Amino acid sequence: MKPQGSNAGADRPAGAVAWLGLVVRLGAAAVWILAGVAKIPQIHAFQVTVQRYGILPTALIGPFAYVLPFLEVALGLYLAVGLFVRGTALVGTALFAIFLAAQVSAWARGISLDCGCFGSMLETTVGPLTVLRDFSFGIPTFLMLAFPARFFSVDRRFLGAVNRFGGSARSHS
Repeated sequence: MKPQGSNAGADRPAGAVAWLGLVVRLGAAAVWILAGVAKIPQIHAFQVTVQRYGILPTALIGPFAYVLPFLEVALGLYLAVGLFVRGTALVGTALFAIFLAAQVSAWARGISLDCGCFGSMLETTVGPLTVLRDFSFGIPTFLMLAFPARFFSVDRRFLGAVNRFGGSARSHS
């Protein structure tokens, strides 16, 4: 039989991992919110950028350019409050894969254009550095897909979802 209090130290690392998961989730949320908010005031300019990629059919360029910034903000807000963390991260991870594929495609075809990732707030020409940067920005979202961090989340508080960040099945409120 273990003496009382012997598990007290075991809770500390799990707590630190839960806090780290929260930081990663909020970091992913910040990337999405910032990317979307930066594009909203310049949707027409973003539409031109989407057109310059030369990937989407003409009929889809406008709807894509008008919907994407609001979708990015929504993804960020969902992650920030921790609502449907895994599903939100799935959509976000798929979007990052699409963004990376579009950048690699433009780069491979020799198209010189601003990536459009953060509107005019961060203008960078598509190339290896933007691909690496966006891959790095996508890691927190992917981590939320693999290990949903539900510490201080709507998922945990109201839906009873378990915190999975750090591979732990322990729940945290």
